[in-house]
Amino acid sequence: MRSRTLSALLLPLAMLLAACGGATSAAPTDHTDGKGETTLTIGDQKGGYEAILRASGRLDDLDYRIRWSTFTSGPPLLEAVSAGAVDIGGVGNTPPVFAAGSDSRITVVGASHGSSAGEAIVVPKDSPLRGPAQLKGRTIAVAQGSSAHYQLITALKKAGLRITDVKLAYLQPADALAAFNRGRVDAWAIWDPYTSQVLRSTRARVLTTGEGVVNGLSFQVASPAALKDDRKSKAIGDLLHRLQQAQDWVFEHPEAWAKVWAKETGLSYEVALDAVRRSYGTRVPVAVDPAAIASEQAIADTFAHLKLIPRHFAFEDYVDTRFNRDLPPSSAAPRSYGKASS
Repeated sequence: MRSRTLSALLLPLAMLLAACGGATSAAPTDHTDGKGETTLTIGDQKGGYEAILRASGRLDDLDYRIRWSTFTSGPPLLEAVSAGAVDIGGVGNTPPVFAAGSDSRITVVGASHGSSAGEAIVVPKDSPLRGPAQLKGRTIAVAQGSSAHYQLITALKKAGLRITDVKLAYLQPADALAAFNRGRVDAWAIWDPYTSQVLRSTRARVLTTGEGVVNGLSFQVASPAALKDDRKSKAIGDLLHRLQQAQDWVFEHPEAWAKVWAKETGLSYEVALDAVRRSYGTRVPVAVDPAAIASEQAIADTFAHLKLIPRHFAFEDYVDTRFNRDLPPSSAAPRSYGKASS
């Protein structure tokens, strides 16, 4: 019963697959904010930019219009950016790599750096496994092409193992949870808020996290056509500044944001607060600098080597640094609330 219940709880989180590959579609758009002649179409996800900007009061006094277009995950959002149907949207560290590897017309214009504690490999509490090196020969559930997939690869490498030393079960979260609870896999590579939800709702513990092995970055990605439009480019710069202020608000008001986020996504308040403190509230807006580009290049090269993307490419060709302003470097330390529940 516990497995079935949590599987049902995971279903509302389909819209939070920003870090994950896979095709999903956009929901209809039927509302706007602001006023003025310029309209910026923003690709969003449930509990994403619109929710955080509205909760923090950063949608007030707009001198341009925002049209919201809601997507269930990062990959189709970037498809819309490439097609020019969306001017800008936010995604995790993996979707830009897959989009660029497929020759999509996208440009990374902003970034934030957060804790990688929510990128985790979890095992049952009674598992004999105590470290990544003991995963050799074991079966691990992971969403193919996701940030968790890359985290798994790097965690194994750090432990002296190759991806071929383990057995991979490519499963999306709801199916992975069922396999995990039924003992069909030995471990599960996952990301927040799934990490927080699993630790709250099942007999699981963390084997290792992404801290020290993955970059903890997320990105704002714009349409090249929008960047060539002076009025839209100005609006994008303003939006990035408002998002920076909104992220500051989240850090300062984790409980208030957790209540909003829980209502938006169907998460329980306790899980939402865990995820805010473990991952989402820790983010610091940072520059898209050479270190960030090099880190994304490593992800791109890894997935190209595994033939999960069709070609090798230079990630720097998909970056515009005009909005870096005086932002801290991408290596800036994430904010911290102390330890989240586990």
